Amino acid sequence: MVDLPNASSLSEKIKDGERKVRIVSKGLKGEYNHSVDAKGRMIVPSKLREQLGMSFVVTRGVDGCLFAYPNDEWEIFEGKLRQLPMTDKNARKFKRFFEAGATDCEIDNQGRVLLPVVLREFAGITKDVTIVGVGERAEIWSKEKWEEENDIDNVDFDELAQGIENLGIII
Repeated sequence: MVDLPNASSLSEKIKDGERKVRIVSKGLKGEYNHSVDAKGRMIVPSKLREQLGMSFVVTRGVDGCLFAYPNDEWEIFEGKLRQLPMTDKNARKFKRFFEAGATDCEIDNQGRVLLPVVLREFAGITKDVTIVGVGERAEIWSKEKWEEENDIDNVDFDELAQGIENLGIII
C-alpha cells in the first residue's frame, strides 16, 4: 500500500503497471470551534485545510449541518448521484437537495472561506460554528445545533453500538 499525504479516498484505486495500489486516507477528523464574521467568512482549521485543499465544495448536509467535500471526494459523491434513476421521484429530490445547494469555495490568504447566505440560513449559522471531520468530508454546524445533536450525556452507547453492529460493523 502507498500512503499519499493528500489522498482522501479509501476506496479509490489506481493502476501502477500491472499492480493496483490502494490509496490510504488519513481522513478528516477532529472537532474545531470558530465563528463566522459579519461577511459570512469562516476560518477553516489548518488541520482540515491541509486535507480539504485550497478549493472544495460545500453543500447542504443531513441533520441540519453543511457538508464540505474535498474536490476528489465530491466527484465520487457526484458520480453516485448521477447513477440515481431520473424516473424515481425520491432520487430526483435527493439529488436536488445536494446539487442545488452545492457551491465551490476557495480559501483566502487568511485561511477563511465565504459561506453563502443560503447555506448559512439552511444550517442556522449566525455566529459560532463547530467544524468536525468525519472521514471523507467535514461537517459545519451552528454551535447550538451541534451541542443539541451531540449531547453525549443523553446517548445510550450500548443501543448505538448494537445499531452499528446491525450494519455489519463490529467494534
